Amino acid sequence: MGFKTDKDYLAYRRSITDFLRREVEPHVAGMEETSHIPIDVLFPKFRAQGLFGLIIPEEYGGMGLNTVQYLPILAELSKFSGAIRALLHVHLTSARAIVCYGREEQKRELLPKMATGESSLAFCMTEANSGSGLDCKTNAFRRGDDYILNGEKHLITNADFTDLFMVACFTAPKDSGRQAMSALIVDRNTPGFTIEAMPHLLGCRGLGHGILTFKDCAVPQKNVLGEEGKGLEIFLGELEVSRVFVAASALGTAERALEESIEYAKKRVTFGKPIAQRESVRALLADMAMDIYGLRLMLEDVGRKIDGGEACSLEASITKTHALETVRRVTDKAMEVLGGRSYLQSYPIERLLRDARLNVLEEGTPTIQRLVTARALLNGDLPYSLPW
Repeated sequence: MGFKTDKDYLAYRRSITDFLRREVEPHVAGMEETSHIPIDVLFPKFRAQGLFGLIIPEEYGGMGLNTVQYLPILAELSKFSGAIRALLHVHLTSARAIVCYGREEQKRELLPKMATGESSLAFCMTEANSGSGLDCKTNAFRRGDDYILNGEKHLITNADFTDLFMVACFTAPKDSGRQAMSALIVDRNTPGFTIEAMPHLLGCRGLGHGILTFKDCAVPQKNVLGEEGKGLEIFLGELEVSRVFVAASALGTAERALEESIEYAKKRVTFGKPIAQRESVRALLADMAMDIYGLRLMLEDVGRKIDGGEACSLEASITKTHALETVRRVTDKAMEVLGGRSYLQSYPIERLLRDARLNVLEEGTPTIQRLVTARALLNGDLPYSLPW
């Protein structure tokens, strides 16, 4: 579905918000209580709404949204459910890897099913005893037409339901450098592949994570995503863009916190008048809005750069770091506005606070983002161009 005009696109965005309020929000309390997403109920509705294929090109059955169009929808998802946002975020980021790096036959085989949610692909890089890069231990060696895969992956999102897993592994000696790693697509039913469910989460409740163990798993050579030796490029490239997606998620959480604060301030009466009339509360609301507006502008800028094919590692790390600071400040101020009620489960603020903590860990902590930023600056990059 292409959008010929901005009006058509904005109408679709409004339909997404209405859908989330009508079909998703009624399930949130149950998801919080049971730590379970009712996928049998929700996935057919997501399919009908086009959510599984938002950024998959139209030629492969998707909606074909660009980054600038996609980011506000991610923010809307985050307003209603951090778990649903994260589930779709991982699904779509992995689909984007197929779009950007897959061979044409892989795109035609995988993307149409991903666009409908019939198939999903998990992003598998993290390991328990190493980081998310060249220090990983998972490896695969060629035997005939297969790779024999061994290793373990940790904290893998969507492991509870997805049928395919994009696994970072070494296919050449580590001293081969950046060309030593490849991305293998592994079917859930591969012999020797086991999945162990992990404990429930602090926030984003219902989102499934797993420990993946590969023991002499035979993976067909055709399941190498793109080319052998391009794994590090694929995973780091998608992490870079996904940091911007995380920032959009934080924006949505912050916007919902502001909206709830405004509504509460108008209704809550003390000493005979709404607290919205008190200067201290007005100052809190104004500060929240200024933070949110700044983050929205940053996301628009970096989104345009991604769509234009520009390198934006620096901007992605800056935007994610700023987003984390924004959502922390805004949700803290929401607690001040709502007072003790913000700590009650009957108000959404406490859920927003918990959901936002996942953003800290996604695609690298703030310390990592600052290291990436400083390295780029010292190499001569700037997050702006001169002259203005």
